[in-house]
Amino acid sequence: MTGLPARCVVDTNVATTANHRNPGASEACAAASGRALQAVVASGHVFIDAGGRILKEYRTNLLGKGQGGPGTIFLKWLLTNEWVPARVTRVPIAPRETDLEDFAELPSTKDGVSYDRSDRKFLAVAAAHPEHPPILQALDSKWWGWQVSLAKCGVTIHFLCPEEIAAKYGQKMGS
Repeated sequence: MTGLPARCVVDTNVATTANHRNPGASEACAAASGRALQAVVASGHVFIDAGGRILKEYRTNLLGKGQGGPGTIFLKWLLTNEWVPARVTRVPIAPRETDLEDFAELPSTKDGVSYDRSDRKFLAVAAAHPEHPPILQALDSKWWGWQVSLAKCGVTIHFLCPEEIAAKYGQKMGS
């Protein structure tokens, strides 16, 4: 997996972007996302939560939508290999009693970052595993703004479309 982390967490938008289901993504970003998923399927290792939250989100966004593509192929590979420890690590994360979409392992930041509810499971998995696998990210611009805070907590993001996501973040944030 040249230039890509061989062991990683994969955000859902990587798969949807690879399937051309992210209207804001360029063809180059969709292709980069597809190549990343193909590399994971060929020789990578994925980290998911043991409770099945990530798989549920993948299924919701990738199955039954009438479109195949690298994201759907990735999901089918993951479903085939989810119990194969050489390819997939299932990481236990503990939901908080007061909010089942918040997790004890979620890194707290000192920079006022407020995580989207749907992103918390990916962050908690990366933070909870001792390896702190990087998270693959395609084009969700808020992650661009979180990267410094997350790095301070030991969580890294591997941006597949860095120029595009930086521009999108700049447009949204007015910088």
